[in-house]
Amino acid sequence: MSTDLPYYLDPAPGTGAVAPRAWYAGSDAARLSLNGSWRFRLSPTATAQDESFARPGFDDAHWDRLPVPAHWALHGHGAPAYTNHLYPFPVEPPYVPTENPTGDHRVTFALPEGWPAGGAPDSALLRFEGIESCAKIWLNGVELGVFKGSRLPAEYPVGALLRPEGNVLAVRVHQWSSGSYLEDQDQWWLPGIFRDVTLLQRPDGSVVDHFVHTGFDHRTGEGTLRVDAEPGGRVTVPELGVDIATGESLTLPVEPWTAETPRLYDAELATEGERIPLRIGFRTVLVEDGVLKVNGRRILFRGVNRHEFHPEHGRTVDLDTMRTDLLLMKRHNINAVRTSHYPPHPAFLPLCDELGLWVIDECDLETHGFVEFEGWKGNPADDDRWTPALLDRAARMVERDKNHPSVVIWSLGNECGTGRGLSAMAKWIRERDPSRPIHYEGDLSCADTDMYSRMYADHAEVELIGRREELPWGDPELDAKRRSLPFILCEYAHAMGNGPGGLGEYQRLFETYPRLQGGFVWEWIDHGIARRTADGTPYFAYGGDFGEELHDGNFVCDGLVFPDRTVSPGLIEYKKVIEPVRIEGEPGSGTVRITNIHDFADLSHLAFSWIYEIDGHAVAQDALAVPPLAAGESAELKLPVPEAAGQDGEAFWQVRAALREDTPWAGAGHEVAWGQWPAATALAAVDNPGPPLLAPRAGEGGVVVLGPGTFDAATGELKYLNGFQVTGLRLDVWRAPTDNDEAALSVPETRDALAWRTLGLHRMRHRIASVALTEDALTVTTRVAPAASDLGLRTVYRWTADAADGGRLHLAIEVIPEGDWKVPLPRLGVRLGVSGTLGDAQWYGGGPGEAYPDTRAASRIGLYASTVDALQTPYVRPQENGARADVRWVRLRREDGAGIAVRQGEGSPAFWFTARRWTSEQLDAADHTPDLAPGEVVWVNLDHGQHGIGSQSCGPGSLPQYRLAAAEASFGFTFSTLDGR
Repeated sequence: MSTDLPYYLDPAPGTGAVAPRAWYAGSDAARLSLNGSWRFRLSPTATAQDESFARPGFDDAHWDRLPVPAHWALHGHGAPAYTNHLYPFPVEPPYVPTENPTGDHRVTFALPEGWPAGGAPDSALLRFEGIESCAKIWLNGVELGVFKGSRLPAEYPVGALLRPEGNVLAVRVHQWSSGSYLEDQDQWWLPGIFRDVTLLQRPDGSVVDHFVHTGFDHRTGEGTLRVDAEPGGRVTVPELGVDIATGESLTLPVEPWTAETPRLYDAELATEGERIPLRIGFRTVLVEDGVLKVNGRRILFRGVNRHEFHPEHGRTVDLDTMRTDLLLMKRHNINAVRTSHYPPHPAFLPLCDELGLWVIDECDLETHGFVEFEGWKGNPADDDRWTPALLDRAARMVERDKNHPSVVIWSLGNECGTGRGLSAMAKWIRERDPSRPIHYEGDLSCADTDMYSRMYADHAEVELIGRREELPWGDPELDAKRRSLPFILCEYAHAMGNGPGGLGEYQRLFETYPRLQGGFVWEWIDHGIARRTADGTPYFAYGGDFGEELHDGNFVCDGLVFPDRTVSPGLIEYKKVIEPVRIEGEPGSGTVRITNIHDFADLSHLAFSWIYEIDGHAVAQDALAVPPLAAGESAELKLPVPEAAGQDGEAFWQVRAALREDTPWAGAGHEVAWGQWPAATALAAVDNPGPPLLAPRAGEGGVVVLGPGTFDAATGELKYLNGFQVTGLRLDVWRAPTDNDEAALSVPETRDALAWRTLGLHRMRHRIASVALTEDALTVTTRVAPAASDLGLRTVYRWTADAADGGRLHLAIEVIPEGDWKVPLPRLGVRLGVSGTLGDAQWYGGGPGEAYPDTRAASRIGLYASTVDALQTPYVRPQENGARADVRWVRLRREDGAGIAVRQGEGSPAFWFTARRWTSEQLDAADHTPDLAPGEVVWVNLDHGQHGIGSQSCGPGSLPQYRLAAAEASFGFTFSTLDGR
């Protein structure tokens, strides 16, 4: 390799910047934002243009305009590209292709009135918060240096170069550089100046850097404070009566900072030349007795991984969007964020301090593409040429973010294998900031870390880890060290498409074993880029939609919120699973057990209430007095006996916990937790002969009439229900596979969707074996089977109608598998089509949102109404969605109120209900939401069983209890019609 590489190929860190320092939102020193409209020119290679554009007199009038901050690929210059871990260029570090899109940026600015021009170089700093992936920077024709480390800041001294007017800032940005090898972070490759650009005045005596050191002793209730600063000055905390010199330590009674009680003290650091506002939180983080503790207590992460993303602006994210993210997290009981896989915009962390979230701050480092080569051959993390760049990135993260109480853990990076560079980073961080433990998932030896971290370990393995009984690894001494450490799942529950499933089982493990300190769902948001079809229909694009020659499809859409930050069913489920108060009751009991599973807070901030419901109607409700239980405490409380108790109908208790008062993240009345259970124990089935049955009779035109039903005499197929047309009622086992059904190519287990398609469950054939009329029933026997297989499902449909009420039609179904079924079924039930005019749905059962066997914790029994269209969940890649669980009855109506009703059959369990304006086959064929064209038929699924969801798109599949085996089944439904209003 040449020793005189161009700057963008040199593995070394950037040049010209001052030493990294702590970020702060403002001070009394002047600052000038240079964000806005810049001139822009895109070239195909790094050397296509000379550097004359950096001179002040250069004519850029013919250049395009580009907003800064922004990614040029989202403004008509080039295109985004998505890969998960494969590098989109040949892997020969540090080289990148000659085809290297390069954007030249220019802006002219004047200094504000009163800002002195000229002076010492360090009297003003030009600060860039983020540039992807490498840049050379000039001011007024003078080269300032080279920027590397895309998602970290750099500051350049420019005081001597400034003029009152006509300052020309020129920046040349290369899409690819040596730094690209360190930034393979499962996201869109999006070049540009994508974070803020600011000119900072630095008067004589202003703060060069400062470090706020705090601690809290939970035994005495006292906090410690010391603020180191260069140059020295004074620190005041008015609320505490503190006025001390920098470098001086102080101990005094304080209220501690935690994610549940984010107590901050407003303070000020004053030096001769500057005053800086501080927000101080007192807390101590340590690993003790194999457990991670804050302020002396074990904490449990109920976390998410968060990439920075906006569907229109990419990684250019404004303050309002950051706050929106955090408010949504807090409102859904999330208490922790891992900043995957780079430090966030610096304004994000003060919001975490204020609102209260634990933060794992992760370095801007991932070399995942090297996993493709045996032994991670060539990995920069184990190549001494790259170690200075790794240390530079670690220092810029720690120095920038060191004063935030929300940051409780430093992470070295993500999926970089192992190596000397990582060890050097860990050593430097420990020496600079021993107050926070270090995280890194990629080294099973945990040689450099203070905790054991894994991705996507299944439930069984996590339980072994909780017991400290995991399989031995390597060196006995390192293995013993690892077993002594706390454990987190830094990624789990892959939230791609419909899902994730199995959350509740993970949470029970976290709450059972002290070593297991929670996890971080992958991830927060779908990275779909907003686009429109030719006719203006909006949709979200994913990998491959921009002509990429190498891409990873919709794997970039794996979040708990959709790209526009609409909440997904997965987030609703996660909120329920991780709620910090457990509310439980036994069927038939008149008591409720309340357990406080907060880490610190008591329950005084919550107001409790009870509701007594019969058939979905609230017939009685009132407040419930709950003592202010401390964290970890439980109480069993007696519920009142409502006057309505004993009335006919299905009765449920529901107890809710809601915020008593407004908070910074939600208003009073916001529901935090709830529990629901039957008010009476289930009664044993009684052998009841029921009313007499009508006899089927032959009608004109080759039909059979049975009560309200009209059937084809030859096939036994239901054609009409009291004049409402019914289409294609038959056994259905197919669903449009979810991303988790499709599963990752790398998973060792069976991929369900592949197994289903291989067997042919998406193309089942139906053979009518017999159609028989008896005195009281129409019985149709069929065999449902895939081609090229001897497997089948013998299915018997038995239709009857009440003589006492000719408006009700009953269907009893028996399914008997034939052959040796080794593959689970996607679903088991019946599908039928009804008129598209039946567009309004009402049901009694689980809701309000979708639910599947292992994603139904948030589904509560009640009365719900929706349009058929609103029943759909618009996953970025269309797939099975929208099922409502535990349905007792459903009604589909047209505008005049007339329609069709379906009720669970006598002696049959509740069912899953789905309705949509396209078939499962059409849903399966769609790549994007505009591919789904509503038809004139509403297709209804009434399912006896559904296969679980799991998170096998990048994790374990469904747990055994949620897999839908092909087994004998009996179930039924009662059909009737509804009169108009």
